[in-house]
Amino acid sequence: MRKCLAPLLPFALVSLLTACAVQPEQAESPLTLQGFQFDFPADLSEQDSDAQVSSDEPTEQQLRELAGGKRYKLPALADSVLERGFTLVGTPYRYGGSSTKTGFDCSGFVGFVFRKEAGIELPRSTREMINLDAPKIKRSELKPGDVVFFNNRGRGRVSHAGIYIGGDQFIHSSSSRSGGVRVDSLDDSYWGPSFMQAKRILALAHNSTGIATHH
Repeated sequence: MRKCLAPLLPFALVSLLTACAVQPEQAESPLTLQGFQFDFPADLSEQDSDAQVSSDEPTEQQLRELAGGKRYKLPALADSVLERGFTLVGTPYRYGGSSTKTGFDCSGFVGFVFRKEAGIELPRSTREMINLDAPKIKRSELKPGDVVFFNNRGRGRVSHAGIYIGGDQFIHSSSSRSGGVRVDSLDDSYWGPSFMQAKRILALAHNSTGIATHH
């Protein structure tokens, strides 16, 4: 794991939130991050490029097929994506915002981070983002860097998105009331029932020019 993430962890804020535009009327309860560790692969700079993946990871052949014959980029990109995300903790929420100057809404935050760190231009809305042709990931198989999608506790269509960071936690731009970009848990009483699905958008990094973008 890259040690550069450590100084950013104390900034991770947590509480009960809603989707992009709705805040549940509940008292907030802090989530303790003591001892929290990201589930990153070893730093690629410190291992041989042909190092064998662990038995619970996809085989090298599967990864090459997924990446169209090119080297699989997920581990290194996930690291840098989360680094960028943590530097933005505390950035104000703004509906329609997609930059550090304007603030972010949920999809604006996800799009900004993936554009800056992975070179992927994502659709502007969560409804378009969830329909990208990227691998769909079960909650039990989430890896850091996966994009997680939510609806209103199982009711209605997708209404919120964030980036999974490991340890059942994700970073997102929540709402103006809750302080904008912050960290929350998939296990809390709001986000757990609201979880819809996740996608491994970083798997598209080798072919980002083919992703449709709408503004």
